Amino acid sequence: MMENAWIIPLFPLVSFFILLVVGKRMKEASAYVGMAATLLSFIGAVAVFAERLNEPTYQVKQVWFTIGNMNITAGFEINPLNALMLVVVSLVSFLVHMYSKGYMHGDERFSVFYAYLGLFTFAMLGLVISANLLQTYIFWELVGLGSFLLIGFYFYKEEAKAAAKKAFIMTRIGDVGLLIGMILLFWQTGSFQYDDIFAAVKAGSVSETMITLSAILIFIGAVGKSGQFPLHTWLPDAMEGPTPVSALIHAATMVAAGVYLVASLFPLYEASEPAMLTVAVVGGFTAIFAASIGLVQTDIKRVLAYSTVSQLGYMMLALGSGGYVAGIFHLTTHAFFKALLFLAAGSVIHAVHTQDIEKMGGLWRKMPLTAPLFLIGTLAISGVPLLSGFFSKDEILVAAWTNGHVILFWLAVVAAFFTAFYMFRLFFLVFGGDMRGDAHDVHESPTVMTMPMIVLGVLAVVAGYINTPWFGTFLGDFLTGETNVHEEAPAWIMVVATAVSLAGIFLAWLMYGKKSLSRDWLSSRAPLTYNVLFNKYYVDEFYTITVGYATKVLSLFLQYVDRFIVEGLAGLIASLTKAIGTLGSRWQNGQVQMYGAAMFIGLTILVVILAFTGGYL
Repeated sequence: MMENAWIIPLFPLVSFFILLVVGKRMKEASAYVGMAATLLSFIGAVAVFAERLNEPTYQVKQVWFTIGNMNITAGFEINPLNALMLVVVSLVSFLVHMYSKGYMHGDERFSVFYAYLGLFTFAMLGLVISANLLQTYIFWELVGLGSFLLIGFYFYKEEAKAAAKKAFIMTRIGDVGLLIGMILLFWQTGSFQYDDIFAAVKAGSVSETMITLSAILIFIGAVGKSGQFPLHTWLPDAMEGPTPVSALIHAATMVAAGVYLVASLFPLYEASEPAMLTVAVVGGFTAIFAASIGLVQTDIKRVLAYSTVSQLGYMMLALGSGGYVAGIFHLTTHAFFKALLFLAAGSVIHAVHTQDIEKMGGLWRKMPLTAPLFLIGTLAISGVPLLSGFFSKDEILVAAWTNGHVILFWLAVVAAFFTAFYMFRLFFLVFGGDMRGDAHDVHESPTVMTMPMIVLGVLAVVAGYINTPWFGTFLGDFLTGETNVHEEAPAWIMVVATAVSLAGIFLAWLMYGKKSLSRDWLSSRAPLTYNVLFNKYYVDEFYTITVGYATKVLSLFLQYVDRFIVEGLAGLIASLTKAIGTLGSRWQNGQVQMYGAAMFIGLTILVVILAFTGGYL
């Protein structure tokens, strides 16, 4: 099956073209085309994964085009990392396609939505199986295009249009770094192939300075896609797209692409200690930075968005700390519980028609499926023992501690406390107490929406058991090709991780569940801190008054240069040409005497020149 893995991304691509051509006539039957395509991709991914468990890495490459004596190849590769990612991406995409049938019911552009989902899924699956950086870059940009179309799906809303443009532009900023890093590696190694690059780095053919520079530049591309600080501001704004899109972007596709890129180039990063430290520091800072913002947000999707940014920071911290398995492990578990949380949030929004958590409440009794499933996702992301997030988050903390990043370790611990607190704050405000809004006739979502959530709920519970010190390090063994790869660490790390998670949950219960503590404690006693957090550290405002205004000033300056200097010079040359032509036309009056005089004057000038220069010699 591995030799036919290239077919897996083609199924959603075919659905994209079918729905573009006949989608309007199919109307809501378009959903079945999208679901069938992604289901076939998932079945193929599972078959490839099963075969790769017992077979070596499989790679196919063919000459794409030739420049001089250099061949640029194209092909695909099935290694442990992308075999796993194929399953995760195709599964979450299939579940989102199924869920969307209920969520998008009645939308005028229903078929267009499914066409865009197909394109987006194709781009991510194509990125995953790419065997070289050039192919990866092509699919990387296609992922950006897909996200632009989906985030801006409600194009008649100004907020959606602005969010789509913001996502596209900010990720392009990061992509410039990725492109330059690719070019540097090609210059140094003469190849875009991952294997060739790793071999050249291992052989010492590339200087340490160049390895560090190219690795950091490529990481800038990952920073843009995965919403790391300071290129994170597009990701919360991306909530303007439909909720199923948020689930797909935040769980297994676009933001996962940044983490996947760093993981796929891990041997390059391992060869540079400064590059590894850069990844770890940016990841650790992003984790606590975004978690602190999530403490006070009131939009249910934005809370989850900042949660995503924080969790992606955790993954980067793991990779930068040398925890390759830990980073991929958390990427996998996060895909399931974050997709569950977003789909459950969409179910709530579908029922109460608002995203403001201050206008919700009392939904535990009215939504008997969504509520416990949301609780499962909340427990998992909070790191409660025996759920998936507990095991993967513990691996990250172990990686940070054992590799000497003590400060980053404690930042991650504090971020874990924040995560547990703001997630249960969200849970108690949405599902606890009494309804505070004016929504009436609240009811559970249809089966087509709850079934994907049930599947994700099961995975959010059991996915962590693929790599634990208690039941077997199956994932680590598979990813590294070695056995017993789990790194032993002090038992107190697990105890601390559990304690801070439970402490965060307990504090949230006291404030929003039992209500024995004032929920306005921060806003009343430290209003400045509260306002800074609520306004997201004013990062967007800072960009507006610096980059935004600088860009406007530069644009106006260039406009005046173009209008008065460039156009002025062009106008002057045109005027001179016209004047010379007008003057010359006066000599063309048809009078033989005038022509004779001109010839005489010209001959006189030539004779004078020859006299002064001494003739031809």
